[in-house]
Amino acid sequence: MSAAKKTLGVMALAVVTAVMLGAGVAQADCGACDAGHAAKKSPTIPEVAKAAGQFETLLAAVEAAGLSKTLSGEGPFTVLAPNDAAFAALPEGTVEKLLANPDKLKAVLTHHVVAGRVDSSSVHGVDSVTSLYGQPLAVKVSDEKATVGGATVLAADVEASNGVIHVIDSVLIPKDVVGLAASTDAFSTLVAAVKAAELVEVLQGEGPFTVFAPTNEAFAALPAGTVENLLKEENRAQLQAILTYHVVPGAVKAADVVELKKAATVQGENLAISTCEKEGVHINTAKVLKTDIIASNGVIHVIDSVLLPPSTS
Repeated sequence: MSAAKKTLGVMALAVVTAVMLGAGVAQADCGACDAGHAAKKSPTIPEVAKAAGQFETLLAAVEAAGLSKTLSGEGPFTVLAPNDAAFAALPEGTVEKLLANPDKLKAVLTHHVVAGRVDSSSVHGVDSVTSLYGQPLAVKVSDEKATVGGATVLAADVEASNGVIHVIDSVLIPKDVVGLAASTDAFSTLVAAVKAAELVEVLQGEGPFTVFAPTNEAFAALPAGTVENLLKEENRAQLQAILTYHVVPGAVKAADVVELKKAATVQGENLAISTCEKEGVHINTAKVLKTDIIASNGVIHVIDSVLLPPSTS
């Protein structure tokens, strides 16, 4: 067992013990339990959080977003729970703005919930988990610490009747399409191109946008020297045309894509869309590798080759 796992286990035990003591739960031997005690329902995720005494802001947010009933349901759920100190560390006025905007608040909170039970013993060898919001959260475990979505896990495996809680030290805010791509190693070339084309601010706008995102391997498959030439300042207009050819206005999810034959891009020319049971979905000649990576201002679909508009190829 790694030092990180031992540390997480000890921290989790300490938190569970504190919760149980704080809630006044008697540590009785099972054989001595009377019928009434045995019939008591184990605490749900919101009840465990309330008993802990360090999640007042989180619980207020859950109530304001109308998620209390959901998180008290059957589940199971894995909740990444920012403590009160994590919310207090947000820029001044952030919490108040979120509480006044239920839709955005719900988006933020569902980004802290993973469907199913994901405890510390099941994340070894796992690179990421996907939140209910629809965005991946990077998982990193070392001998020093464990992080999820960049937040440090302060205590793991706090048990509830309908799932498990991991206490984290910061609030996870869903990323826009640029931030999401930048947080994914497979899109480093795409992100470099977006910066060179001076499109960062545009793609961080309100949107929504649908981005067909080529991987690093897709860019590497272009003829030698192509990427280097496109990144030059004198070729910025051509690079902008190519990148905006990968962007469609609106949030077009996979269920919508398969119903379409073409889609108009921000660049102005159309993308051809084809769907085949054996071959999957293709955008022009690029195969769609992964769909519906949800960003705060749109959606990303991963493709295996770079799309070149007819007017620039």
